[in-house]
Amino acid sequence: MFNKLLIANRGEIAGRIIRTAREMDITCVAVFSDADRDAPHVLQADESVHLPGTAPADTYLRADLLLAAAQRTGAEAIHPGYGFLSENAQFARDCAAAGVIFVGPSPEAIAAMGSKIEAKAMMKAAGVPVLPGCLVDGDGEADTNLADAAEEIGFPILVKAAFGGGGRGMRIVSGPADLGDAVRSARSEAASAFGDGTVFLEKFVSSPRHIEVQIFGDSHGNLVHLGERECSIQRRYQKIIEEAPSTAVDTALRDELGQAAVAAGKALGYEGAGTVEFVMAPDGSFYFLEVNTRLQVEHPVTELVTGIDLVRGQLLVAAGEPLPAEMLHATPNGHAVEVRLYAEDVGAGFIPVSGTLTTLEFPDLPGIRVDAGFSSGSHVSTFYDPMLAKVIGYGRDRAQACSRLARALRETVVHGVATNRDLLVGILGESEFLSGAIDTAYLQRHDPAELMFGRVAAEEVARVHALVAAVAAQAGRRASTPVLPGLPSGFRTLPSAPQTVSFVVGDEQFDVSYRFERGALRATVGDWRPGTLRLNEASAILVDAEIDNVRRRYRVTCSGTDHFVDSALGSTALQEVERFPDPSAVREAGSLLAPMPGAVVRIEVVEGQHVTAGAAVLVLEAMKMEHPVRAPVDGIVASIHITAGEQVTSGQVLAVVHDEHGNS
Repeated sequence: MFNKLLIANRGEIAGRIIRTAREMDITCVAVFSDADRDAPHVLQADESVHLPGTAPADTYLRADLLLAAAQRTGAEAIHPGYGFLSENAQFARDCAAAGVIFVGPSPEAIAAMGSKIEAKAMMKAAGVPVLPGCLVDGDGEADTNLADAAEEIGFPILVKAAFGGGGRGMRIVSGPADLGDAVRSARSEAASAFGDGTVFLEKFVSSPRHIEVQIFGDSHGNLVHLGERECSIQRRYQKIIEEAPSTAVDTALRDELGQAAVAAGKALGYEGAGTVEFVMAPDGSFYFLEVNTRLQVEHPVTELVTGIDLVRGQLLVAAGEPLPAEMLHATPNGHAVEVRLYAEDVGAGFIPVSGTLTTLEFPDLPGIRVDAGFSSGSHVSTFYDPMLAKVIGYGRDRAQACSRLARALRETVVHGVATNRDLLVGILGESEFLSGAIDTAYLQRHDPAELMFGRVAAEEVARVHALVAAVAAQAGRRASTPVLPGLPSGFRTLPSAPQTVSFVVGDEQFDVSYRFERGALRATVGDWRPGTLRLNEASAILVDAEIDNVRRRYRVTCSGTDHFVDSALGSTALQEVERFPDPSAVREAGSLLAPMPGAVVRIEVVEGQHVTAGAAVLVLEAMKMEHPVRAPVDGIVASIHITAGEQVTSGQVLAVVHDEHGNS
């Protein structure tokens, strides 16, 4: 066994690898970019090497810098984690040439699976079921051969990046009219994310499940599967909830899936951890998608139901040892469900967000595991994937795993950036999900807003939390600068105008008006006046109030003009409106603002052009995904304030669109 390991990755996976390696008494070396200087994995490692810069291409994708770091620190092996160079055959070759062990499969296996077209051909030859499809030649624009091929495959069709994954460079096409635009868009995104814009067409299976099988091989002839994972709950073709085992897989089907996965592994001569992914139709038939030649984000659910440390297995196999006995005879026990906690604005279409995490706290509860790449005070940048943490629940059965996980998420405190936390809680409690009746279109059938807030509308939650934020702020002022002990700020012996404060939540403003009368609190939020309002306790950080006959305790955190309220209703981020705003900050009507920091990939219009509501005005790239900025109304492009390739900040004016009458 080697004694020193360099982890060529960042975030939660780096910390995950360090945890196991240190248990095996292996010294750990981390690498970090400028943006990750204070990241948790840097502090967890025994040593760390700085990679100057922030962009992946300048840091974590620089094979030469990683190998130099290994040489400088005496690391005998490199674990690539997932993403970045984990599926780069040339990096694996470079490691071998430098005399450094690459913790992963052979360069030949990686190369064989690097092209999805070649991978499908190999799997078909090995007897693994595959979907019909074809490579896209040319640019896909006005290509009659492409149209003919699409008709032969049959719509709907999936356009997919040939090199890469994670939902990037992927588009669903329902008919021939949309094929050219889908190919062009997928090419652009794939080229940006993976450095290669090659795409292919594949038959799209309606109402599919995404099922994957964990395989593991060694250099002694052993190759096994460790059961399946269900990964059907997705947004933007990226997984957000995974579980093991799948509710759709019985013993007989599990054997079929396992045999197909092992056949795929044998065709590759596979060593180490790998995942064979399948798409499953409602009738139980399944088809090969790809082999991920690395550890998967969702590997913890397999670890929990098998009791096997997959990272330990990787390190043993990389050192030339056989698979441990527990892997050769693994059987699932219990159920595990994992959620990915992302920094993203669900209401705006799952747009990734950046910013500083003022608070990130996870509860310590039975059956809960947390793999986090951030902590309180961490900065979420635009350069990397916006996943903050993975939270995994384990139980004797699926119901217990889900309930444990939902409770852990409810008690998680995350402030400073918008997240998908409330959506995840909503899904875990939704009846269709709990019954196991899920597929990859789940979030197309269920409104995220309803899942997040249940029967309580988002506006109702926001106005209650706005009232609580106002009360907490008033209590804080009273404590810091009391008029007289026991008297609230704004106290008058005679009736006077109420105190007012306004908060913005998303695009909505909530105007709170309140005053104390003979010890009682009277308040309104816009047109809403609570039927009952009783204040039991109030401080700058905690409010215990009975509102409309329901008593709750509200946790409040304030950072400047940002207020965060957590309660049984969920979590709300409110921004206090300045009473006397800077007039120069008022923007022209019709301004289209950047929803996030990012780079301008394309500008789709010119000044003076007529656009229809919903048409793309420009396309931004942030966190390795493309995000179109669309016209809000039918109108005219009055002005364009940016250029292609420009880096923009959140809230920056990108363009101005006036309606057909010259208004916003």
